[in-house]
Amino acid sequence: MITLRGLTKRYGETVAVDGLTFDIKEGQVTGFLGPNGAGKSTTMRMILGLDHPSEGQALIDGKPYSSFRHPLREVGTLLDAKALHPARSARSHLVAQARSNGIPLRRVDEVLEIVGLTKVAQRRAGAFSLGMYQRLGVAGALLGDPKVLIFDEPVNGLDPDGVRWVRELVRSQAAEGRTVFLSSHLMSEMQLTADQLVIIGRGKLLADTPMSELLANSSLSSVRLRLPDPDDMRMLVDHLTSYGNAEIESPTPDELVVRGRTVEEIGDLAHRLGVRLHELHTVSASLEQAYMELTAQSVEYGTGGTVFGTADEKNEEKAGA
Repeated sequence: MITLRGLTKRYGETVAVDGLTFDIKEGQVTGFLGPNGAGKSTTMRMILGLDHPSEGQALIDGKPYSSFRHPLREVGTLLDAKALHPARSARSHLVAQARSNGIPLRRVDEVLEIVGLTKVAQRRAGAFSLGMYQRLGVAGALLGDPKVLIFDEPVNGLDPDGVRWVRELVRSQAAEGRTVFLSSHLMSEMQLTADQLVIIGRGKLLADTPMSELLANSSLSSVRLRLPDPDDMRMLVDHLTSYGNAEIESPTPDELVVRGRTVEEIGDLAHRLGVRLHELHTVSASLEQAYMELTAQSVEYGTGGTVFGTADEKNEEKAGA
């Protein structure tokens, strides 16, 4: 488990991360979302001891990362896939990491096989594509068979097959009881991958919630009904509008779209009224829709010529965020 309590990072007068408190639990994939400049990378760097908090703390299994004698055996990380010497081969890069943490060298060949780089293991990393860099970074994260995995944008540069491979990999790691903390800007992929979501904006916590709850609670979610009898439809609409907080649309003559009421409430009402239904189901918002709704006031780079970034984000970028 990763535990954050009041985690704060200031750069002069700028607050890049503002009092974050949440837990990243084992046995699930926790997605980490936020607009550019929200403080995601700075938060990850503080968890790993690369940046020092101004206030608060970040602990891994109750300990600071700096206390681990062999950190690769405890925490696997991928923050910057290109952070390696370009003249080294993929295998020699992993061998150096293994030796520094007392990891058997046979594990190097195992992780190269896992990430699909066995055939290019002796090739200089400087000749790699971005996708190959990402695979090598994942290999380094898996090298010590750690209980905790932290990935920052691991699918950048991967083709669709590679993206699916990362999804299946992280879900399998979580299924084995590991703690998986994953950031990405690919909303559709995050919706398929994450169980829990942590969303921040301007350094502050906006949501810490299961994926299913975020989507179900979005105002963009709706209940859809299909009724074969026009009289039944009029009667049901009259009763729904009497609640006052239901928004109702009729995209086709036999269909209703209702916001502000649950599928259970509408089903019970239809039963009491004796209304015949041919269809009744919930249409959840997509993660992209729910995310945009939640972070609308936290975007640093807005469109329309009104916002071009703030001092907060520029400061964070200078600090390696």
